[in-house]
Amino acid sequence: MAVTQDIVATYRGPAAVIRRLLSAGQREDRALAILMAACALVFISQMPRLSREAHLSGQELNMLLGGTLLAWLIIAPLILYGVAALSHLVARIAGGRGSWYGARLALFWALLASAPLLLLHGLLAGFVGPGPALSGVGILWLVVFGWFWFSGLRQAERPAE
Repeated sequence: MAVTQDIVATYRGPAAVIRRLLSAGQREDRALAILMAACALVFISQMPRLSREAHLSGQELNMLLGGTLLAWLIIAPLILYGVAALSHLVARIAGGRGSWYGARLALFWALLASAPLLLLHGLLAGFVGPGPALSGVGILWLVVFGWFWFSGLRQAERPAE
C-alpha cells in the first residue's frame, strides 16, 4: 500500500497499519526511510514559522533554516532512536515481548503519520501566529501522535503468535 494510503488508514486504526508493517519483516532500511521522511516533513512544517520569525525580528532567514535543518535531519533522528530504545525498555518492564525494531517502527511511523497535523500547525504559526487556533492544533497533534505511538507500541510489543 502507498505511504499516503497508510497514513490515512492510520487515522482509522493505527494498530492495523503497524501490524501490517511489522508483518513485512524486519527492514531497517524502511524504518530509517520512514524516520527521515518524518523529520523532513517536520522541517518543512517549520518553514512558515521561521519565515514569520525572521520577518518580525529582522533575523537572517537562512541562518534559522540552516539551524532547523541541522536539528531535524541530523540530531533529531539520533535522539529518536534513543527514545525508541527507551520505550522498548519500558515496555519490557511492563511485560512487552516485542523487538527493538518494532519499538523503532512504532515511534517513527507515529511521527510520519501525524505529520499532516504538523504541517497545518506550521501554516498556522506562519500565517496566523500565536493564538488559540495554533494552540488547539498543537494539542491535537500531541494527542494524535500519542495515540498513534501508544497503539503502535502496544501492537509491536505483543508476543509473536
